[in-house]
Amino acid sequence: MNWNQIEGNWEQFKGKAQQQWGKLTNDDLDVIKGNRKELAGKIQAHYGKSQEEAEREIDDWSARH
Repeated sequence: MNWNQIEGNWEQFKGKAQQQWGKLTNDDLDVIKGNRKELAGKIQAHYGKSQEEAEREIDDWSARH
C-alpha cells in the first residue's frame, strides 16, 4: 500500500502501527497523524534505531498493509 493511503486512513492504521511498534503511545500516534517522517522519528526515539533502519521498517510494514 502506498503511504498516501496510510496517511489518509491513519485512524484505521494507528492500531496496526501500535502492534508493530509497541513502544509507541497513543499520544505518539496522535502526533504522528500518518506523517511518515514523524513515525520514523518516534521509532528512532523509542527504539534507538538509525533513520535508515526506521525507514526500512516502515517500508516493510507498509508493504504488508
